[in-house]
Amino acid sequence: MIKAKPEVEGLTPYVAPLEGRRPLLRLDFNESTVGPSPRVVDAIRALPPDAYAAYPEYAGLNEAYAASVGVPAENVEAVNGVDAAIRAIFDAYGDRGSTFLTTVPTFGYYEPCAQQQGMVIDEVPYEDDLSYPLAGVAKKLEAAPRLVFVCNPNNPTGTMLEPGALVALARSAPQTLVVVDELYVAFTGQSVLPAALELPNLVVLHSLSKAAGIAALRLGFAIGHRTIVERLRRVTGPYDINMFAVVAGKAVLADPDHMRRYVAQVSEARAWTIGELRRLGVRHAAGGGNYMLVWPPGDVEGVVRKLRGHGILVRSMAGKPLIDGSFRLTIGTPEQMQRFMTAFTAVALLQSGSLR
Repeated sequence: MIKAKPEVEGLTPYVAPLEGRRPLLRLDFNESTVGPSPRVVDAIRALPPDAYAAYPEYAGLNEAYAASVGVPAENVEAVNGVDAAIRAIFDAYGDRGSTFLTTVPTFGYYEPCAQQQGMVIDEVPYEDDLSYPLAGVAKKLEAAPRLVFVCNPNNPTGTMLEPGALVALARSAPQTLVVVDELYVAFTGQSVLPAALELPNLVVLHSLSKAAGIAALRLGFAIGHRTIVERLRRVTGPYDINMFAVVAGKAVLADPDHMRRYVAQVSEARAWTIGELRRLGVRHAAGGGNYMLVWPPGDVEGVVRKLRGHGILVRSMAGKPLIDGSFRLTIGTPEQMQRFMTAFTAVALLQSGSLR
């Protein structure tokens, strides 16, 4: 057997349980629960046969997204899902032996990307109340790590930092590339943009997978100082984004009202769900984003299995630091959350009999 480089031989793959999910109510991966604008489906169906045979064309995509967030197009680069942007950042800036500063718990794909580059991983735990460890991170930044990622809101805790605090953090560390992962910005309405563009060490990640409902097509954007964006272009493939994603992305951006309506539904459902969990006396943590953490009474894995038996998927956080015993719950529409709460109440009551 021909071995890969040592960093890869020592890796554990980042694997998400994706198979067999579509027939169920998917409240496990923070996807849209209603799907994209009808314009997306119409635009894809309208593609002529020669569009399948030719390499994709990208004209207008960066410009359309730039206009939607109020920044110049030169500061935007479309990517094959934000995972590709994360990988490109590590490819471009992740020097072997340099330090990657992160927090725990957070999105699980950052760490294997750092490991592949042979970076030293320095982790700062979230506070016991799940607040961001700002003082601890600021102290670590004094040593000028190569990269720091801030997931805002943090996945899975939902923890939010004010944009001003993030910009100040980046200003305090000019030798460190600060990456702000804002995948859930449509639900929070809070972004470091456009202030981020003033700094040559800050890059922002956005996605159309969540609120826009095109997760299957893999389309995201890296936004930042033009020098950073240009370096990321150097390490991504010339045809990484397929034509369906291009067409879908433009259709999404041409129908912002569809996303606004969905975000409003999620906001309504979120408030109702929090109220129900409080009424039942169930511990939960609801920060930013279209998700929350729920600590069911009894065995979390058992509750997750039983909810699946009711046709509902949630994501177990068993074994994760600070949030062990919880599951992550995507917030869908009001009707979907009523269905979840009916099943959850039945499952939790059967398991423990401890709900109020």
